[in-house]
Amino acid sequence: MTQPISRTYRLGEIVAKLGGELIGDPDAEILRIATLESAGPGDLCFLSHPRYRAHLRDTRASAVILAREERDATALPRILCDDPYVYYARAAQLFGSDSRPVPGIHARAVVEEEAEIPASATVGPGCHIGRGARLGERVVIDASCTIGEDASIGEDSRLGPSVTVYPRCVIGKRALIHAGVVIGADGFGMAPDSGRWIKIPQTGRAVIGDDVEIGANTTIDRGALDDTVIEDGVKLDNQIQIGHNVRIGAHTAMAGCAAVAGSTRIGAHCAIGGAARIIGHLTIADHVTISAAAVVTKSITRAGTYAGTLPSAPSREWAKTVAHLRSLDRLTKRIRDLEKRLPVKRKR
Repeated sequence: MTQPISRTYRLGEIVAKLGGELIGDPDAEILRIATLESAGPGDLCFLSHPRYRAHLRDTRASAVILAREERDATALPRILCDDPYVYYARAAQLFGSDSRPVPGIHARAVVEEEAEIPASATVGPGCHIGRGARLGERVVIDASCTIGEDASIGEDSRLGPSVTVYPRCVIGKRALIHAGVVIGADGFGMAPDSGRWIKIPQTGRAVIGDDVEIGANTTIDRGALDDTVIEDGVKLDNQIQIGHNVRIGAHTAMAGCAAVAGSTRIGAHCAIGGAARIIGHLTIADHVTISAAAVVTKSITRAGTYAGTLPSAPSREWAKTVAHLRSLDRLTKRIRDLEKRLPVKRKR
């Protein structure tokens, strides 16, 4: 599918903005970004993997983004770069249509006293902005959002429909918060007392850094005492649960349905696969990749890729199984050492 037309760029303009080496007509007009298969005249597409070369031969695009080593793969006008997928992402931003609504406060919005809303901000219908809440310049709050008392939202951020930001929580600059997100609800803090649960008041905040994107229906709990912190550049997919007092390091990305239990610290530049589970009070080092559906029960102290899960079992049995698995390398080495000591049987 192609993107809607926003404006026309000449190929030379794109290279001037984004870099890369241009081969071909710099005046070729580009209207859209498209896939190799669906592209037609006026479209710019990209080849990110050699297995799609057959589509490159048949494409009707006006120009193609290629890796430098693919410079002779087509006669079409082309932009050569180090990473075609990243270049495509940046080019797509140029063509994204700007749907920013007209600034102002809708007549059906409720704004409490002492809330600070600049003239450049937009507040949609059905919103409630609490007492003392502060919106930055050019913030967009879509329909039916709730911004709690003394909450703060940084400039150029956008909240989709029905987002809830609890009191005193902080969202940084240029955040993109999709529909249904809840930021700052109580963490799951309970103390057992004679067969009953005593609720522990959650008095911290949820603090979201700059350039963070949070997917639809994701929930980020406020801290029990200290804050829950999502650092700059973090990207969270849909339907993720972040427990209280968690800290996620800068530029970490997490896929859908992952869950992080309370007080865990995740490093910077990590990648967490879909439906991964990380139990509480762990530390995950920088540059760690956790595969989809993995269950992390122990801190990870070194960068690398980690995977694995086990079916549920009685707790003692499960712990014994895990202990045996962790001993396999040592046991294998012992067996090999023993085999070397055994006398070799000669064939008759």
